[in-house]
Amino acid sequence: MAAKIAIQGIKGSFHHQVAQEYFEKEVEVDECLSFEELIASLLTEKSTQAVMAIENSIAGPIIPNYALIDKNNLHIIGEHYLDIHQNLMALNGQKIEDIEEVHSHPMALLQCMEFLKQYPHIKIVEDKDTAETARRIHEKQLKGIAAIASKVAAEMYDLEILAPEIQTINNNMTRFVIISKTQSLLSTDEINRASLKFELDHKRGSLAAVLNVMSDCKLNLTKIQSLPKIETPWKYSFFVDVTFEKYEDYAKAKALIDIMAEYFKVLGEYKNTKP
Repeated sequence: MAAKIAIQGIKGSFHHQVAQEYFEKEVEVDECLSFEELIASLLTEKSTQAVMAIENSIAGPIIPNYALIDKNNLHIIGEHYLDIHQNLMALNGQKIEDIEEVHSHPMALLQCMEFLKQYPHIKIVEDKDTAETARRIHEKQLKGIAAIASKVAAEMYDLEILAPEIQTINNNMTRFVIISKTQSLLSTDEINRASLKFELDHKRGSLAAVLNVMSDCKLNLTKIQSLPKIETPWKYSFFVDVTFEKYEDYAKAKALIDIMAEYFKVLGEYKNTKP
């Protein structure tokens, strides 16, 4: 069976671009309009792997996606960073003054808010996907409605870019992870990054003790995020990303944290590709 990659969104989306770049070939994709649908594609083996956005340099981490990976016992087996270039596009022949509404994914809208503030007459509408919005405008020939999406989406769905590069910060990068039902097949020599989840006893110094272990074992903490445990008030799960030079150092830290934490889980061990 040929490999099929689940993406959030449709062809022309940033997820589609990552799938093409990461796998270095034209890949067959399963287009999913929500992250829940993407997870289902993996679980039902409709797809073999999936591309999932996990954090943005402007908007921050997408914590619900960490929770989805955890809840469904999936594994992070790789990562890919993509420079995000957002463009305002509409049917050919229109001007910004003609636009009454702009539709896009909430994350894309957030990344372009400073630009959009210049046009208070334009209503902002959250949508499921950047490229899907562009396709809908093309298919239904919707006048007065613009999309925020990639240059590829504009070309694919024959839309005119009214304003290029409208993201608030030019150095706008999104980190995507590659997820699978099975663990990474990389050797320990290649693995130098891990995503972890742990829960701690609610007492003074418990988090500091774990962070000290990471430091003592030469792990570099690149991200830490807490998420409330809904079923247990005032208790939190911690999602962390660490990088390291030697797998042996990481393995030692992992063994110690497993003893110290009330609950400990490895979400993925993979290769660090941060630019």
